Amino acid sequence: MAGRTWRVLIDGPVDGARNMALDRAVLASVASGVAPPTLRLYRWQVPTVTLGRFQPLEQVDLEACDRRGFDVVRRPTGGRGVLHDDELTYSVVAGVPDGVPRGTAASYRHLSAALAAAYRSLGVPAEVTARQRGVGGGGACYLHTTQADLSLGAAKLSGSAQVWMGETVLQHGSFVISRDVPAEAEVFRLTAQAADELGAATATLEGALGRRPSLDEISSAVTAAFERTLGITLELGVLSCDESALAERLTSEHRVSRSPST
Repeated sequence: MAGRTWRVLIDGPVDGARNMALDRAVLASVASGVAPPTLRLYRWQVPTVTLGRFQPLEQVDLEACDRRGFDVVRRPTGGRGVLHDDELTYSVVAGVPDGVPRGTAASYRHLSAALAAAYRSLGVPAEVTARQRGVGGGGACYLHTTQADLSLGAAKLSGSAQVWMGETVLQHGSFVISRDVPAEAEVFRLTAQAADELGAATATLEGALGRRPSLDEISSAVTAAFERTLGITLELGVLSCDESALAERLTSEHRVSRSPST
């Protein structure tokens, strides 16, 4: 719905479980009609592995995460594991009445157009990924590409994941500034071959630009691209008291036990 005003939330770093709970709370609020469609930009207190909603826990090395001081949480969305570290993470919550088309493929194309425009305004000629690719059965998201992803040439820039509540979708993903390939390979139990593939078949903002963009620069590019591409107006907002309270109740649901025997 062109011209509609959406809310934008700019959040500082919090722990992984609370980040996931906040995304869920916003989804519930928007789906119920209490809050406007919302773009949220956020960070992480410590490097955090997020596992897809149905992903086997065995695909992450909890002992390695412990040694490195990484958090491990479960997302409300599907897909494979992601190590969130040097990045700006986004979530967008909007519904069919807000112009998001029904269906996973169509909604990914619609929202990914804004994400690609943000990369291009930063100087990175990103495109929606044209074909799927995967390396074995690895649990790391960045070893696989789908048509929900953005690519720079043949290299994957970023992935996204979704969950729907009625006619409202939550989609979230990352603008990766730099990647720690050895850490990612260790926590996802990758073979040497898969680790090499991870480094060769992915791209980052820092690598693509030859410089390190600031978080403010990325944030400004994202908000401007969403306004321009979706024909909306973004207004800076805050969480409601009800959203904060719901996130507080949901946080424990996203924590993953650090015990390898779990």
